[in-house]
Amino acid sequence: MNHQPFETWLLDDKALNLTEKRELDSHLRECKTCSALAETGLALRSARVVSPARGFAMRFQQKLAAQKLAEQRRRLWGLIVLVVSGVGLLGWLLAPVLISIANSPVEWLVSAAGIFLFVFTSLQAFGEIVSVMLRVLPDFLPPYMWMVILSGLAGMGLLWAVSIWRLSRRLQGVPA
Repeated sequence: MNHQPFETWLLDDKALNLTEKRELDSHLRECKTCSALAETGLALRSARVVSPARGFAMRFQQKLAAQKLAEQRRRLWGLIVLVVSGVGLLGWLLAPVLISIANSPVEWLVSAAGIFLFVFTSLQAFGEIVSVMLRVLPDFLPPYMWMVILSGLAGMGLLWAVSIWRLSRRLQGVPA
């Protein structure tokens, strides 16, 4: 048995026209579920509303303010613990380096210069490798292969952009 329009009419507090009222009355005579729903709705509408005890709003506001204060204190202590543990861990990790710097700053400067030279020469070598590859690669592949590779890359870029666009357009929250 289809209960949908009748349940909606019973749960909504809007006025029904004559044909809807007749259909609802006829359905209520036949359907025990909907008649129980109608009786429950009638009982809920006729129930007396009890007002809260005196000072309820004030007690609620005080309790809410105390909970907010406790939450702020928990966050503050959490931040303090996080900062202290982070500084402690960083100090523990940097202690050998700092001790070696304090004991022999000349060795540290020589080591830092060596690292700098290593990074600089590595970047130069990488640049040379890239320039050689760029000079050799165009002659290695025929032009139609470059078109296929570039078309594939463009297609993947388009697919990526469309997927990001579709994911960002998804509705957030609870649908109405």
